[in-house]
Amino acid sequence: MSGKTPWTFQKGLHQTGNGTYAYLQPDGGWGWSNAGLIVDSGQSLLVDTLFDASLTRDMLTTMQDAAGVRAEDIGVVVNTHANGDHTHGNGLCCNAEIIASESSKAEMAEFPPEMLAELMEAAPAMGLLGTYLLDIFGQFNFRDVAEKLPTKTFCGRHDLMVGNKTVELHEVGPAHTAGDVIAHVPGERTVYTGDILFIDGTPIMWAGPVSNWIKACDKIIALDPEVIVPGHGPITDLAGVRRVQDYLRYIAAEARKRYDAGLGVRDAAHDIALSDFDSWLDAERIAVNVSTLYREFAGEENNDLDVPALFGLMAEIRQSRRS
Repeated sequence: MSGKTPWTFQKGLHQTGNGTYAYLQPDGGWGWSNAGLIVDSGQSLLVDTLFDASLTRDMLTTMQDAAGVRAEDIGVVVNTHANGDHTHGNGLCCNAEIIASESSKAEMAEFPPEMLAELMEAAPAMGLLGTYLLDIFGQFNFRDVAEKLPTKTFCGRHDLMVGNKTVELHEVGPAHTAGDVIAHVPGERTVYTGDILFIDGTPIMWAGPVSNWIKACDKIIALDPEVIVPGHGPITDLAGVRRVQDYLRYIAAEARKRYDAGLGVRDAAHDIALSDFDSWLDAERIAVNVSTLYREFAGEENNDLDVPALFGLMAEIRQSRRS
């Protein structure tokens, strides 16, 4: 961050404008996502829920206490993408319309929270991979979720009103996932980016192509917001957006060199020096990024990911960085 924004990276609800809020969860690493709240004239919209029902209940209680918005009165929940740390509390907003991109809804249906719960229960017997999974996800309760699939989907763009506030939903994926969406509140010069932005944390590119992600950042910059609420990490500014672009360009260039030299994904992921990005959280995500980039370079479809193998490689890289 450039230091221009006045908000501290502390857990809880932060008012960022007239009826706009950010709910932040330090440290911004695996599962510790942010959310947003937009309120006007008795209406409210929630941007994303959290990784389990307990965390989401705490957030909703905080919103009621600080902003006077009850869970049952939230009219709309927007899911910026399909990952569970942005969706697993949807059902707690019992009267809300759940809006997401069409691609995100398809992804949510393919990976229900029960799959993650079963994986975590098996983790103690999975060696290094299991240790890693418990390290990054062990604080979340995937048997206590309130998943609810979107009730309305769109492609491209969808605008709606919250009271007298216009909220623009722009589909910018596939990038981080298949159906990433950003939410723009032009009257407050505020953008909620979902996981198009990880600030002080390493982006993870499950879908790609990388060019789409860079264009998504260009889209945010073109909107010229004053307040940018990332999917993970502290509230940021345009300099923070450009830093994410710098990482994506750097990793793409370094992966291309190794692809052209004939290195495999594992060797390339271990070999790439992280340079100026070495201090960012969860640096081992380079394993997924290299894997996705290699498929892109080869002209292959980015589906049928071997997710356990990728988590295994991330576990290996994290262990090597700590040794």
